[in-house]
Amino acid sequence: MYEKRNYRSLVRTDDLVNYEIIVRETDLLIRTSNDLHEQARESVLKYRHQLETYIAMNPEFGRSLLPLDDDPYAPEIVREMIRTSRLAQVGPMAAVAGAMAESVSRDLLRFSEEVIVENGGDIYLATLRERIVGIYAGNSPLSLKIGLMVAPEDSPLGVCTSSGTVGHSLSFGKADAVCVISRSAALADAAATAVGNMVKEKKDIERGLERGKEIEGVSGLLIIVGEKIGVWGDVKLTQL
Repeated sequence: MYEKRNYRSLVRTDDLVNYEIIVRETDLLIRTSNDLHEQARESVLKYRHQLETYIAMNPEFGRSLLPLDDDPYAPEIVREMIRTSRLAQVGPMAAVAGAMAESVSRDLLRFSEEVIVENGGDIYLATLRERIVGIYAGNSPLSLKIGLMVAPEDSPLGVCTSSGTVGHSLSFGKADAVCVISRSAALADAAATAVGNMVKEKKDIERGLERGKEIEGVSGLLIIVGEKIGVWGDVKLTQL
């Protein structure tokens, strides 16, 4: 089912060309220096075909909530999902949105020096100027009041957000937002799910930060529950 993403209108990148690619469940907002709509659609179709074919042959990949063993014969996007979900100790589909955003971004970087791909709140960006990524946290009073500053030297970078109160993605927690920063968007996505699963109330924020620190490859973490916020690592915040 298509879900209108109203928060997208709050993102400002006036120096880049903005366009959406929607293929069934995949709904990307892409920003590049020139219009790469056709190349982006071809990229999405390619990776969706790889994932759909692999899941048809390996149904456990699509439903497991636990890490799976590596498959050296799988497509690269599948292997990255397996690798990063093992680091976060979650099922491989917990990494799918970040993996898709990063895979499409890498394809488009052949045609554009700057690429930002957002997939349901999971972002992979390669930028030549400082960017601010707003944090959407549902009904929290902090929602869209703060943002992450990303400098060019820090990119390419994955910034992925999980929520137990917003959206349709599976989460066993109740955090309004768990935002993870990593060089790998697939890892950031998986780690956000892992941390989000254990944050059920405000007192769990510190425990969630400790869990995130333990995941290899995570460089920064932010957790919002109601009016409370916890931050760890390489996170540069700014008011929106």
